Amino acid sequence: MANAFELRPYRAADEDAAIELWRHTWQQAYPSIDFTARVAWWRERWRSELVQNAAIIVAEQDGVLTGFVTIDGTGYLDQLVVDPAHWGSPLAGALVDEAKHLAPGGVTLLVNKDNARAIRFYERSGFTHAGEDVNPTSGRPVLKMAWRP
Repeated sequence: MANAFELRPYRAADEDAAIELWRHTWQQAYPSIDFTARVAWWRERWRSELVQNAAIIVAEQDGVLTGFVTIDGTGYLDQLVVDPAHWGSPLAGALVDEAKHLAPGGVTLLVNKDNARAIRFYERSGFTHAGEDVNPTSGRPVLKMAWRP
């Protein structure tokens, strides 16, 4: 049986592993998009927006980064990333629970409308539908979802 994961705050030394995990995970979810071509953009956004403005909690298992969640001071969950090898495990739920703990007044997020797996996960985690929008970067339709205590 695999060892349990550990949640801890992000450290600057985690950057490369977090960026690669993000790329790998999104490539698995959307194989028709070349996410390798977006790594430089993601790294800039990671450094200038997320690291500067959000709490980032990472999950580690046997010294390997297996997931992370970002939550800003307004309760906006920008990224929930879990290694596909851990999809369906308790890892994503633990990361969302940590985000709820860090934003006890409520959590909001946007999720691609075509990501049925993620939508079901958020619904099971207590999130409700709170409207629709379009992602300004990708142009993809998204659902607004919210969790309130």
